[in-house]
Amino acid sequence: MTTIVYLHGFNSGPTSIKAQALGRAIAALPDSSRPEYFVPRLHHHPAAAMRAVTAWLQTREDAALTLVGSSLGGYYATHLAERFAAKAVLINPAIHPYDDLLPYLGSQTNPYTLERYDLTQGHFAELEAMRVPRIAVPERYLLLVQSGDELLDWREAVAFYAGAWQFVEGGGDHAFSSFALRIPAVLRFAGITST
Repeated sequence: MTTIVYLHGFNSGPTSIKAQALGRAIAALPDSSRPEYFVPRLHHHPAAAMRAVTAWLQTREDAALTLVGSSLGGYYATHLAERFAAKAVLINPAIHPYDDLLPYLGSQTNPYTLERYDLTQGHFAELEAMRVPRIAVPERYLLLVQSGDELLDWREAVAFYAGAWQFVEGGGDHAFSSFALRIPAVLRFAGITST
């Protein structure tokens, strides 16, 4: 069985625009080619989020797994793809979230879940502990970045995922607003055909 897991970004959730767009595209596939689709609500503590997703993935050891991660979810997807030797699609991924999120230290409210919490140095230590120094098999990765990302430097992702399949689009934004147009490529990369 093919399984696709969507990992949302910082202060996002399972109802994010990209998660829902991918879910609709998967639901529209014929039964014979429709993969299992899982969008977990990730805990704000990185270690807790990864424990929960890892436990779920361990119940799917025989699945052909593709992780799809946006921003911080891309960082998580890379960590998990290396651990499970899985494919990963990365959408404007964070490369150094323990540095990128420093300006957000303090009180947070997730607009998708309305959860309130404090972002602390402990979160950053957990993120740094799951850092992947170098991807082992670049061909297992598909990178989608837009040069107009206002939060992250797309060039860091291009360099980190050297050798991976890469789609670099001029303009755009951190949300990767044109993601719906890239869903067919995401599904093909996961090994899914529409017939």
